[in-house]
Amino acid sequence: MKSYSPVDDVKAQNYPHILVTAGLNDPWVMYSEPSKFVAKMRDMKTDDNILLFKCELGVGHFSKSGRFEKLQEDTFTYIFILKALNMTNELKF
Repeated sequence: MKSYSPVDDVKAQNYPHILVTAGLNDPWVMYSEPSKFVAKMRDMKTDDNILLFKCELGVGHFSKSGRFEKLQEDTFTYIFILKALNMTNELKF
C-alpha cells in the first residue's frame, strides 16, 4: 500500500517545479491528501524550485465544468509552465 502513497515516497532530494491541484468537493481524493503531500515536500525538498498548491473551492474530482472556467484553469497551468521554464519574469507566485 505504501508504494501507492505519494506522501510516503517523498525523500530529501531535488525535485522539479511542481504544481499540485485539488478540489475542495472531490469525493475521491480529499483536499487534505494533496495538502499533506505539499507540506511534506516543502519540508523535505532540497532545491529552490517552485512548489505550488492550488485548491479550488467549487471543484470536484475533475476540473471546472464551465467553458470559460476551464479556459481560466488551463491558462493558470500554462502560466505555471512558462514561469518554470523562465520564459517570463513578470509573474510571481
